Amino acid sequence: MLVNGTLINYYFHCKRQCYLHGNRLNLEDNSESVKIGRAIHEEKEDKMSDSEIAIDNIKLDGLTSKYLVEIKKSDADIEACKWQLLLYLKILKDKGVVREGKIEFVEKNKQTKGTLYVNLTNENEIQLEKYITEIENMLSEEKIPAVLNTSSCNKCAYYEYCYI
Repeated sequence: MLVNGTLINYYFHCKRQCYLHGNRLNLEDNSESVKIGRAIHEEKEDKMSDSEIAIDNIKLDGLTSKYLVEIKKSDADIEACKWQLLLYLKILKDKGVVREGKIEFVEKNKQTKGTLYVNLTNENEIQLEKYITEIENMLSEEKIPAVLNTSSCNKCAYYEYCYI
């Protein structure tokens, strides 16, 4: 399986979630948080002329002449969002399209600003390749990563799988 934005995001969020999703166990269709996120994307698509674009195994929320735009429901896991956007920027760069990254947060829990700007540097390109290799290796393992047991588990689409 090619590593996509969802897998990168989940890798930072929860390695178990990344593993399960990457091995085609999808429990997100019943998740209230996922449904809210999809509704936010649909609402933004109606307002943006440069709405979601599918390229290879990724979907871009928006692309302007300057920015690759990623829309997120919450700023609760900025690191995961950042690396997801860096993956998208790298894929575009490999196709000859160079953009800056912009993450727009609909709900702002932890940050005072609703927008985060991200640029693809040589250093984070190298680190991104390491993360991709780590994800690919983890997905090929037979052993499922351990449950995190954090407060974020309560809202996860995989909660029932892990705890019930």
